[in-house]
Amino acid sequence: MSAVFSRSPAAKAHRLRKRLPWWALALPVVSFIALLALVASPSEASAASAPQGLAALLEFLAGLVRIGA
Repeated sequence: MSAVFSRSPAAKAHRLRKRLPWWALALPVVSFIALLALVASPSEASAASAPQGLAALLEFLAGLVRIGA
């Protein structure tokens, strides 16, 4: 014996009406742009002896994928 569970249309509509606050979308966008700016202009970073640029990041990510596989 299984019971049939269904929500009323009013409960579904109320759940769909909820909206995110403006900062819930703005914060990830701002942080992504800041990280992208750091990767795109590595000459302004303080650690000049470290490997620079997007190529170093891609090599690091490739190494992570090889370790995980």
